Amino acid sequence: MLEVIAQMGVLIGAGVVLKLRRPGGRDPEQLRRGLTDIVYYLLLPALVLDALWRTELGWDSARIAWLAATGVVVALGMAAMGCRLCRVPAPTRGALMLAAAFPNVTYLGLPVLEATFGPWARGVAIQYDLFACTPLLLTLGIIIARKLGTVDDGNPSHDIFRPLLQVPALWAAVLAIGLNLSGMAAPDVVSSLLRLLGNAVAPLMLIALGLGLRWMGSDPHQLLRVMPVLLIQLLFMPLLVWGLALASGLDGRLLPPVVLEAAMPSMVLGMVICDRYGLDTPFYATAVTLSTALSMFTLPLWYRLLV
Repeated sequence: MLEVIAQMGVLIGAGVVLKLRRPGGRDPEQLRRGLTDIVYYLLLPALVLDALWRTELGWDSARIAWLAATGVVVALGMAAMGCRLCRVPAPTRGALMLAAAFPNVTYLGLPVLEATFGPWARGVAIQYDLFACTPLLLTLGIIIARKLGTVDDGNPSHDIFRPLLQVPALWAAVLAIGLNLSGMAAPDVVSSLLRLLGNAVAPLMLIALGLGLRWMGSDPHQLLRVMPVLLIQLLFMPLLVWGLALASGLDGRLLPPVVLEAAMPSMVLGMVICDRYGLDTPFYATAVTLSTALSMFTLPLWYRLLV
């Protein structure tokens, strides 16, 4: 696991270097968006289609979705309760809740699981994300952002499912599940093409993660407010999911990757939502950067406990 984390760290570090050095004078944010757009619209849907087409779907798939959703909802409740006790301003409260509840299960979790357990673990990461985390982020997460943010996006408040219907990977998942359940095998040429596209996802996502990290200063009050995010994301959520997984009878082979997904740091995509709805983006960026840095140490510890 330490070797895997070291490899991930090198790719994330390459993204940080590109951000600082600005090769060719390119704006690092434009470079990050270019990489993530390629992944989002082409490579990730191909990976999802390939993985879910070949993944065995059953009750454990439902258990993975339930564990992921429960972890997110409980984390949101804990963060909201802590914010009320500490009287955190609404924009910071929204950023804190999103940072504490939604782990980076695709940009970091997918490559970590694949490198640690093998290609079969791609299916675990995709199910954890697309069956629970992404739908909750683009519905419940946006509701929270609209309520606590300072910017109105102009969309009707009742139209909460439109962002969800615009995610290419979700449509790829629907197609893959249909093909999987039909029993139709993927032709060799299609399987080879999907695998070729999917193999590019992990390195590009890690480089994009490095490009997206931001540090917004070392204000003691800001750092103190980040502590609940770190405790919930890196400690409480994996403990909760581990206990619930054991109680639900999840297949023992799936237990380590599922708990590691719950132990991932805050997701980078949340910064886009913070910017769009007027939440405290500097706070969220600090939470992502610190939780990602600390996860380089906590993930190997969780792995040792699990295996």
